[in-house]
Amino acid sequence: MPGVEARTGRVEAYDAHRGWGTIVADGDGEHLGFHCTQIADGTRTISPGTRVHYRRVPAHLGTYEAADVTPT
Repeated sequence: MPGVEARTGRVEAYDAHRGWGTIVADGDGEHLGFHCTQIADGTRTISPGTRVHYRRVPAHLGTYEAADVTPT
């Protein structure tokens, strides 16, 4: 799938009540949002500061988001 890239980064913020979080990419520092349903282990929660692997995938309106978020 074009635009899909495997990356690593760190969870910058996560709001368990809303189920939304932000990852900061290693290297370029890109900020990507993700929803709790994208946490690969099915727990639906993750702590800020956690190192993760994820896929950068196309989202709505030409933006990108994180998918298959996996703690390392």
